[in-house]
Amino acid sequence: MRNIARTLLISAAASLLLAGAAQAEISVSNPFSRASAPQAKAGAAFLTLNIDAGADKLVGASSPVADKAELHAHLMEGGVARMRPVEGGIAVNAGTPTELKPGGLHIMLMGLKAPLKQGDSFPLTLTFEKAGEVAVTVPVQGPGAMGPMQGQDHGSHGDHAGHQH
Repeated sequence: MRNIARTLLISAAASLLLAGAAQAEISVSNPFSRASAPQAKAGAAFLTLNIDAGADKLVGASSPVADKAELHAHLMEGGVARMRPVEGGIAVNAGTPTELKPGGLHIMLMGLKAPLKQGDSFPLTLTFEKAGEVAVTVPVQGPGAMGPMQGQDHGSHGDHAGHQH
């Protein structure tokens, strides 16, 4: 009888811990993209990720504006800047914003179905290891934009932020 009570107590404690972990919420701020040339087949999306508690990992992305979206990083190799896919995802830790920005981590949009035009916006779905999918609207800025326009924040908490799947 004692072992059964102990097992139930341990199970209850584990359930409470998991429930607490599932309450962490991902927030997305300052999303933007740059306008692309008419014949360009690639573009990029940039944004800032925050989590209110614990940690999670951005493991993927998708958008109807491109055939494929990949997590990428700019790396210096022999004095030459190169873009490479990020293996294993991008960590998001409480208390430290994770910035995806020009010249650093970003979401590469490959196989654009149409040019990204300044003033337009497009949907982007971010996939997190714990939080699941988070939907974001990404405004398209000018070709050389280094951040979102001032006073414009199209961030999203997403329909599924804070839920573990």
